[in-house]
Amino acid sequence: MERTTLDLWVGIFVVAGIAALVMLAMKVGNLGTYNVSDSYQVHAYFTNIGGLKPKASIKSAGVLVGRVTDISLDTERYQAKVVMSLDKRYQFPKDTFANILTSGLLGEQYIGLMPGGDEQMLKNGEQLKKTQSAVVLEDLIGKFIYNKAEEPAK
Repeated sequence: MERTTLDLWVGIFVVAGIAALVMLAMKVGNLGTYNVSDSYQVHAYFTNIGGLKPKASIKSAGVLVGRVTDISLDTERYQAKVVMSLDKRYQFPKDTFANILTSGLLGEQYIGLMPGGDEQMLKNGEQLKKTQSAVVLEDLIGKFIYNKAEEPAK
């Protein structure tokens, strides 16, 4: 009887550990916090998306409002086309500004939406016209070093 009870507790512990690993994987993969049931899609073009990936968060005022669904290269413009799925509960004006931002210094990249003042709202399939590309850390360091080299010696 004692052996059976011990086996039962070991089994419960193993199942709880597997459940914790699954929840951790969902959290790391950004899959556990957004329901895509009622949504509409918009797209935007960026000259540089940095490390933005599909399923990246789309936030407005810090609130999760959608996910990136697809990233591709537009061969006519030679820009990255980012398709976004936004929750229908959140309607944004047509002049909404989309920025690629970074969580922390070296964290994950996400899209931040800043609503404009237009009275017309975005509809399914429309394009966000105002975008700002990702800030690439290597480019910033290169510019800083180049500017320091250009300064006259004192």
